[in-house]
Amino acid sequence: MNVYVETNFVLELAFQQEEFESCEQILQRCEAKRIQLVIPAYSLAEPHEKLIRQENSRKKLEQDLVKELNQLKRTKSYHSRISNIEDIPMLLMQINEEEKQRFVQYRERLLKSAYIISLTAAILSDAANYEVYYGLEPQDAIVYASVISHLRQYQPQVSCFLNRNTRDFDDPDISNEVNQFNCRMIWKFDQGYNFIQSQLSS
Repeated sequence: MNVYVETNFVLELAFQQEEFESCEQILQRCEAKRIQLVIPAYSLAEPHEKLIRQENSRKKLEQDLVKELNQLKRTKSYHSRISNIEDIPMLLMQINEEEKQRFVQYRERLLKSAYIISLTAAILSDAANYEVYYGLEPQDAIVYASVISHLRQYQPQVSCFLNRNTRDFDDPDISNEVNQFNCRMIWKFDQGYNFIQSQLSS
């Protein structure tokens, strides 16, 4: 059984967001060779951009916060209250490092166990067409073209595409195209894990 995932799957794990436990369970099923995770190469590169943007945003917040705290500390009556929040800048730095480390660890696990869809000239060409046809953003078009290319080539009997990007991919035409290849579009990782479990037990 092929389980297609995209960038949000990686981010869910790296940031330990609401449904990361389901993502971890799905990854473990892949490592145990009970399912085949399939992920576009682009989806292992794109999280770098998110991590860098988030780190830069937090650094700016940290600098502004330190500056403001130093100014407030000049007022004697604020000293005791400010001491309770002086650790926040350090906490933000620690969080940045933890997220980067988790991303590296999960990327290594995915590289070892998942099938990575190479980014080819043909996929880039298809992605340009999907940008126009479906109105997708360039990044989403690359991911979608990668998944469709793999589905078209291997035509699995049962598969699903776990995708949190409902803003761009929740389109009846996209769902219909994916369904033509026996692939079910699923919008939540928890639901995806339940679907996988039901398929494995049937």
